[in-house]
Amino acid sequence: MEGRKEAGSLKNYKPKFSYIFCDMDGTLLNSKSLVSATNAKALREASSMGVKVVLATGKTRPAAITLLNMVDLAGKDGIVSESSPGVFIQGLLVYGKEGKEIQKTNLDPNVCKEAFHYSVEHKVPLVAFSENRLLTLFSHPLVDSLHTIYHEPRAEVKPSVEELLSSGDVQKVLFLDTAEGVSGKLRPYWSEATKGRACVVQAQADMLEIVPPGTSKGNGVKMLLDHLGVTANEIMAIGDGENDVEMMQLASLGVCLSNGCEKTKAAANVIGVSNDEDGVADAIYRYAF
Repeated sequence: MEGRKEAGSLKNYKPKFSYIFCDMDGTLLNSKSLVSATNAKALREASSMGVKVVLATGKTRPAAITLLNMVDLAGKDGIVSESSPGVFIQGLLVYGKEGKEIQKTNLDPNVCKEAFHYSVEHKVPLVAFSENRLLTLFSHPLVDSLHTIYHEPRAEVKPSVEELLSSGDVQKVLFLDTAEGVSGKLRPYWSEATKGRACVVQAQADMLEIVPPGTSKGNGVKMLLDHLGVTANEIMAIGDGENDVEMMQLASLGVCLSNGCEKTKAAANVIGVSNDEDGVADAIYRYAF
């Protein structure tokens, strides 16, 4: 492992990368789903040295703004705002210069419809992500947790699938269950049921996402780099989940935190400390300068 620079000392070093692409859940956020003061300080210090920090997350933009606002890192001088670039909802919504949308990919409405019918029939909560909104068919404590714990916009309850689908394009849907329910039932069932029409992906053990085929945060990052005129060898990426694999492979340096999944560790250049040990700050002080 490279030597770690002291907090506050980065001004004595030259940045090795012009961009850091950073995941949120399981990476920038600790297990309380918050940005620690140490991570916030490291991001602020890297930014002050001209390194651009870009979020690449499964979250919506409003959730990212809410979370970074808590540590004074949202808004025009922060790292996320409605006028900054970013990769959201697993790369299905990509915002470029001035925060303008440069890419939006939607889930097949038939897959969406089948998932909601299954949700009602089996009483498994399901939420649709529609740009800056979350939509669902029934209230449930797990659905509430997306707002209270993960800081997503509060889900709007719609009376029918038809009404839900007519209220906006859906980029992805997310099942909420136990880790056993996801690995034992939901993942095997939906991997099979969506073949050729959609893919399943997990960022957390107790959630299963159904996304359009070929979805990858890595593709979203690549599109944003092309838009910004930046090459992959100018970027460092920090992540943990299986949805971060392509981003790791794309970056000049991929750092997977120690709490990450095996697939992502295999794709990374180095393994960092965990998200509960301020892994993002550690990666910045160790590798970015």
